[in-house]
Amino acid sequence: MTQRKIRVMVAKPGLDGHDRGARVLARCFRDAGFEVIYTGCHQTPEQIVAAAIQEDVDLVGLSCLSGAHKALFPRVVELLKEKNAGDIAVMGGGIIPEQDFEALYAAGIKAIFTPGAPLESIVGWINENIKPRA
Repeated sequence: MTQRKIRVMVAKPGLDGHDRGARVLARCFRDAGFEVIYTGCHQTPEQIVAAAIQEDVDLVGLSCLSGAHKALFPRVVELLKEKNAGDIAVMGGGIIPEQDFEALYAAGIKAIFTPGAPLESIVGWINENIKPRA
């Protein structure tokens, strides 16, 4: 029996409508052999969590350029735990000041990638740290 592919959901929480980077990542992840679900812009944390559970993803990649990452990213992690889906990993990316990293990691975000991060390093992190859930 072969192991299933890693399932990654790319989501844009909040009012941020700039999704070029998220689309680039979604395509990169697909080309790397992952199954990809892209939710589009303007998603609430509740919508993201519901979709993550419904799609049985292994990883949620959140992209935020609006500055709302300190509220939205931890809320997604919190809701996943409340829905007994805390084993779904969450990573974040976008315009995130380095001084916010520690609080995001403490809130359960597993990795943070900012603009300019090589796509290969993001794919490498996923391959090293995310395994398909049982």
